[in-house]
Parts: sequence; structure tokens; C-alpha cells
Amino acid sequence: MSQAAAAGGNNKGNNANGFTLAALAGVPLIMVLGNSMLIPVLPEMATALRVSQMEISLIITMFSVPAGLVIPLAGFLSDRFGRKKVIIPALFLYALGGLLAGAAALIFRENAYPWILGGRVLQGIGAAGTAPIAMAFCGDLWAGKERAKSLGVIEASNGMGKVTSPILGAVVGLIAWWAIFFFFPIVIAFVILAVWFLTKEPEAKKEPKKVKEYIGSIKKIFKKKSPLLLSSFFAGSAALLILFGVLFYLSDFLEKRYGLDGVIKGAALAIPVLFMSTTSYLTGALIKKKINLMKWLVVIGHVIIGASLVTLPLFNNVYAFFAGISAAGVGTGLVLPCLNTLITGSAEKDERGLVTSLYGSVRFLGVAAGPPLFGWLVGIGPDVMFWASAGLAAVAAVAAFLFIKVKAIKESPPGTAAKGQHSHKPEKITLEPATQPTFMYNTLAWRPLNNVSMVARKPMPKEDRLNTVGQVNNGDEQKE
Repeated sequence: MSQAAAAGGNNKGNNANGFTLAALAGVPLIMVLGNSMLIPVLPEMATALRVSQMEISLIITMFSVPAGLVIPLAGFLSDRFGRKKVIIPALFLYALGGLLAGAAALIFRENAYPWILGGRVLQGIGAAGTAPIAMAFCGDLWAGKERAKSLGVIEASNGMGKVTSPILGAVVGLIAWWAIFFFFPIVIAFVILAVWFLTKEPEAKKEPKKVKEYIGSIKKIFKKKSPLLLSSFFAGSAALLILFGVLFYLSDFLEKRYGLDGVIKGAALAIPVLFMSTTSYLTGALIKKKINLMKWLVVIGHVIIGASLVTLPLFNNVYAFFAGISAAGVGTGLVLPCLNTLITGSAEKDERGLVTSLYGSVRFLGVAAGPPLFGWLVGIGPDVMFWASAGLAAVAAVAAFLFIKVKAIKESPPGTAAKGQHSHKPEKITLEPATQPTFMYNTLAWRPLNNVSMVARKPMPKEDRLNTVGQVNNGDEQKE
């Protein structure tokens, strides 16, 4: 975690360091396991539970839809009561849902499907308080280019979870498909301990806003920056809808077309996500505070996704196929870290939790829509599925180009001017009267910290402004 250490090194005042970021990076990792670990065993699960392809896709959807719906509430609660007070109970709920689903599979066997869906709903509600709140936590602890680095690490952790989870799911699935549900609580226990002991929230400088004031602040943010936020939300959800739709299709395609199963299939599923996570990590280190670059990377990323998908039906070669979906992974890796930084920086601390949670909500809804949508489109034809996805990516690229405005990004919310920078609001200058005839002495080299303009007396006649011992001749007689 070299990037994590760098991101934390300049924030000693709030006790943020590399260990803090490592603990927070574990939170999105847990969230990703909830869906990605199950993808390799979905065909086996469908057979064991005697359900159709569309019904088994609801195992993903019933996790993501509740998460998407509850995330705004989780963000509001984290703004009011603190990030850790939401993240830790959410992780406990996530673990409980896994235990319920696993126990139902053992007890009810082929009749366990509705119980497993219930466990997945519980897991989804818990997931609502994980990654989006961790993003807001990073926004609280780091600023400027260090914020971009920390959010790049968060997105890279998310991506690495997607890389390792298909392989991990395939390995655990060798025991039994239901064993994955019991794996969740074990990993979650370690993350809970890390967040509890290694993270500390900045001290609140003021009382939380009343609900009416809070809602008013959110309305002001969206009124002022709705084109930026809505186009960013759409770009993020479209990228993840396409990613999870392709992974869902790929899991079934590799098994039926090439007979791949188990760890080999998990490794094959990990290839596009490996490209995505590596690109996310590098992008987070590159973008820093380069606002123009962020916008163009979002546009270029979606262009790459669309171009790769539109060409996939043209090739009947497995190597060309994996090259195409890997290129789509690269495009996704360019898009997501930039959107994280833009959205996290669009609001001040008191509203950041809800704004990032709304973004997390649409991301989850994109993930939820991917598998059933791709399952329906593949029934029409694989070519239609890929071309429709390419069209969606193209729309997202155009929206980002038109509505992500550099001017809107640079307009910091009230009270969020970075350290060392002046607010856009004109400063009030106080002039102190002088007791003798005076003239104004202005300098660009120095300015008083208390916003009091210097008023200097005329120097003594035939005297230099600065005497030999470095004292300023301000018109008063110097006493020995």
C-alpha cells in the first residue's frame, strides 16, 4: 500500500495514515465479494435449486437493489452520526445475511431458493453502508491530490476484489456452492476489527445540521451542479451495468462453449477485471487535481468500452474475444476513479455522505440491472446484446462530454476551499487608523494573517526605509 502511505502522510492532524486507508480499502473489497464470488457457481446453484437462468440472476439483483435503495439513508445517517457508526453495524448485517442464506441451503436444500433471496436482501441492506460511506470517509480525511490518490486506492481495492473473487468463489465452490455464504462472515470479522481500531474520524467542528437544513443544502448542490452530478451518476452506473452484464454472460458462455469450470473459469472471469483494477490504481495516481484530465478520461473510457463491445461480435476467436473484454476493463478503469474524485469533491463534508451514497446507489442499481438485462438480450441474440451495450457506453460518453463542465467542478462548495487557497467570496478588509499623516504601503510578498491592511507612517526625512539593523523606519524616532 505505497499509495496508501503517501495519501496518509500529509494528514497527521486527523490521524490518517496508510493503515487507515488500508482498513477503509477492505470495506469495498467486502462489498464486491457479495456478487462477484457467486458468479462462478451460479450455473451449479441453478441446477441444485432447480430454477431458471433468469431466476438465478435474481441472486445478484436481490443483493444490489436493496443496497441501491438503502444507500441514501445510510449516507444521511453517516453525515449525522459518523462514518464508523454506520460502516460497522452495516458489516454485521452483511455477515448475518450470509449466515441466513448458508443455513437455509443446508436445511431446506432444493427448496432454499426463497430463503436465500431473503438472506441476499439482508446482505444488500448491509452493503449499503459499506463502500459509499468509505468513499465519503476518504473525502473527510484527505484533500486535493491526496484525496484523488486515496479514492484511487479505494477503486483499485474494489477492482482487485472483482479480480480475486471469481477465483476465490470457484475455490470455495469446490467444497460446495453454499459454502460461499459462510465465507462472508469470516472475512467480514477481520474488516470490522480493522475499521474499529485503525480509523479515527475528524472531530466535528460544528453541530450536525437539522434535517430541513440538510435537505436544503443537498437541493442547493444539485441545483448548482445537477448536470455534473447526473451525468457522472449515469456514466458510473452504465460502466458497472456493462461490466457485470458481461461477467454474467461470460460465466455461462465459458462453461457451455469451452467446457471451462472451477478455478480455470474463475481465472478467465478475472482477466477483464484485472485490467480494470490495474487501470483504476494507475488512474488514481495520475489524475491528482487535474480536472480537465478527469473529464476527458471519463469520455475516453466510455469510448473504449463502446468500441471494444461493438467489435466483439465480429470475431470468432477466443483470444480476440478476451482482448476485447479486457479493453472494456481498461475503459472502466479510466472512468470510475475520475468519477469518484469529481463526485466526492462536489460537496462539503456535512453533505458528502449523502452525495456519494446517491452515487453508490445508482452504481448498485447498474449492477442489479446488468445480469437480468444481459440475460434477456442474449435471448434475442449475443450480437444484439453487445451492440446495445456499446450504444449505452456511447450515450454515457456524449453525456460526460456535454455536461461535465470544468467550471462547475472548480466551484468549491462553501467552506471547502483547500488549505492555502482563498475562497471565491471576497475578503473583508479592516483598515486601522493612524495617528499621524500616513500613506498606504502595499506588498505582494506578505499579507497579515488577521486581514488587517498595513498602514505605514511616512519615513523620517533623509532616512532609508530599512536601517542597518533590519528595523523598519516607520516615522517614529528610534530609542537607543
